[in-house]
Amino acid sequence: MYPHPSADVQRARDAVAARLRDLRLDAGISGRELATRCGWSESKSSRIENARTLPSDSDLRAWCAACHADDESADLIAANRQSAETYVQWRRLQRTGLRRLQESSATLYERTAQFRVYCSDVMPGFLQTPEYATALLTSIAAFRGTPNDVKEAVAARGRRNRVVRDGKHRFSILLEEAVLRHRIGDHDTMAAQLNHLLDATRLPHVALGVIPFSAERTIWPLPTFTIFDAARVHADSLDAAVTLVQPGQVDLYSRAFDGLAHDAVRGDDARVLISGAAESLRE
Repeated sequence: MYPHPSADVQRARDAVAARLRDLRLDAGISGRELATRCGWSESKSSRIENARTLPSDSDLRAWCAACHADDESADLIAANRQSAETYVQWRRLQRTGLRRLQESSATLYERTAQFRVYCSDVMPGFLQTPEYATALLTSIAAFRGTPNDVKEAVAARGRRNRVVRDGKHRFSILLEEAVLRHRIGDHDTMAAQLNHLLDATRLPHVALGVIPFSAERTIWPLPTFTIFDAARVHADSLDAAVTLVQPGQVDLYSRAFDGLAHDAVRGDDARVLISGAAESLRE
């Protein structure tokens, strides 16, 4: 039996187990018959169906095949992996400081070809200046009471973010106009950050859009999320870093991103909004 790091994980595992039970019942077979078809003990079927044992990928494929529901296996495997790996408490990630959190995603960033990023609160980490990142991470460390390794964390973020300029990756980034107006750090920090963002609009592999306050919304403002290729979504909240890998979940966020992109302005129109935010700092 696997340890459960949070109630969310247990609920996710319960949902997988319930779906497996529904498949068996829909197939009209008993737990004993399912075990026979899968070539394992009846007790194993019971443990899986009651969320006492975490099934392997091959267990799930066998279960779906026994119930003549092979088309269900991909989503079930993704959901099962998610329940085991993806609800990671920020407290656990950050208990030794913020540097480790930045380094933990470096490999994922390197192997991702296409990033789709939506930000509704702060500048995307990819495009933060060191000063902006320092101000932001300092506030996070103080709020969470974690060890203050902000200097090291900013350096780690800088190393991770080299993917923006190496030409091997593509970025489609959407910002709510509010992101341009939220003051992170002092006047000079924010002014430099906005100028850096202006420069980023001209990078050939970065497509940056801004959703104006005045836009008639197709999709309402959402919490910040990032889609890595078409395989994984990171959706962060105050208490947890949530990774979503089920194909249906990734598709849901992809459709939301497309809707948000419809509401955004780009090119000169986006630069006008960024410049306007910078001009407001002088008022």
